[in-house]
Amino acid sequence: MITFSISLIALILGYFLYGKFVESVFEPSAKRKTPGIRKFDGVDYLILPSWKVFMIQFLNIAGTGPIFGAIMGMWFGPVAYLWIVLGCIFAGATHDYLSGMISMRKGGISLPDIVGQYVGRNARKVMLVFAVVLLMLVGAVFVLSPATLLAGMLPVDIGVESLTFWIVVIFLYYIIATLMPVDKIIGRIYPMFALSLIFMAVALLVMLYIKMPSLPELWDGLGNMGEERLGIKNPEPILPALFITIACGAISGFHATQSPLMARCMKSEFLGRPVFYGSMITEGIVALVWATVSSWFFYDEGWRELCPDGFLAQTDKTVTQFFTAPQVVMEVCKGWLGVTGGILAILGVVAAPITSGDTALRSSRLIIADALNMNQKPIARRLAISLPIFLVTFMLLVWQMDNPDSFNTIWKYFGWANQTLSVFTLWSITVYLALKKKLFVITLIPAMFMTFICTSFIVSSHVALGLDIEIGYLAGLAMTLFFTVMFFRWHHNKFFLEYKYNHKNNA
Repeated sequence: MITFSISLIALILGYFLYGKFVESVFEPSAKRKTPGIRKFDGVDYLILPSWKVFMIQFLNIAGTGPIFGAIMGMWFGPVAYLWIVLGCIFAGATHDYLSGMISMRKGGISLPDIVGQYVGRNARKVMLVFAVVLLMLVGAVFVLSPATLLAGMLPVDIGVESLTFWIVVIFLYYIIATLMPVDKIIGRIYPMFALSLIFMAVALLVMLYIKMPSLPELWDGLGNMGEERLGIKNPEPILPALFITIACGAISGFHATQSPLMARCMKSEFLGRPVFYGSMITEGIVALVWATVSSWFFYDEGWRELCPDGFLAQTDKTVTQFFTAPQVVMEVCKGWLGVTGGILAILGVVAAPITSGDTALRSSRLIIADALNMNQKPIARRLAISLPIFLVTFMLLVWQMDNPDSFNTIWKYFGWANQTLSVFTLWSITVYLALKKKLFVITLIPAMFMTFICTSFIVSSHVALGLDIEIGYLAGLAMTLFFTVMFFRWHHNKFFLEYKYNHKNNA
């Protein structure tokens, strides 16, 4: 619990110290009119109360990632604490703040347009396809996971299977939320969902300090404890697998697709730090709590306290295979918080993916609309873009249901796509800061690191190319070096020519 406590304090201090520093680098202005004022349309561009903007942003980004990802990431051991804390402060929150502020400064433009402006038109085309596919994947993943939890918590008896019933209900909600103005559905129900999610995190945080479990600490070693203590089959190496498994709790490219939604609804640029940076820090705390709960459940064998003795005797699966991430959530919430508290906590966990899934499909609609330059005020135009999105998402959902044992594999692909999106975003932000002659190193270092992680993972992971890890590391270093050299070459040419031009004119 010592490592957990230090990590918690570090995240809070990170918001007040490093968050303030990042804000000073961007230099927000109270005099600039925000997109919600300049481009008001009553559907996507409008002004919402500040507290609602924060709650919507927090719920948009806090899907199952900081919960399920943190649970599976903790299988590697306490090294996960380092990634959650350092990644969240120096990479994730910085990434979210600057991508959101650039969108706001540029009139609420979507992520592909940000990438297109600062990396190039070809990159914009790639990002357009990549972002839309990822968002539809998010929509599909974030239907099944909350439906599974609801089916176990609130079974129905209306002549259909409980899981099918909840899938239909959630998907119908996604359709309505995607089409309706942002203040009609999302702006009204998110506060209730946010309270459930906050209650869940606070309640489990209190229970951790009441129980004060004996957990692995950082000084116990940073090696892959899951392989030794939990008997995880075919363990991935910590570098890069940990940094893919824990995405939303540390850094997530998906967030940059969500930030423009709220950049269009804010009344002042100075709301950027509490809304964008603050939401990511809050998500980091949620991830930290669930990572610690997972550590107790698996390493301290907390599952024995919550489940009957000999529970695993009937199967040859390892404890991590038997207790999937959703199962851990169910058992811990019911066991620690009782019936009422457990229902409220699980509702918080259910709310997180649902509120990310609906805005993922909404973001997909807006990205396509921006690319086609199609006004979204008429509902007929919203339908024209949304219907293909709904169809593809539904097909992905059906495929996922036909492969029930594929959750961990799907999660890794989702995590890789998620982190690759952050690579595009970080390099774009770095170019933006360089053009504005600001301290671009704050995103250059995370961009280089995530380039290495994503490249080495896709080359070496057994769910991808499956080559030797050494080859993966070499590929990661080569790709990182390539992009870094390209950036500094562009930077040198850009400002060397500018210096020559200014020097000539002033001579």
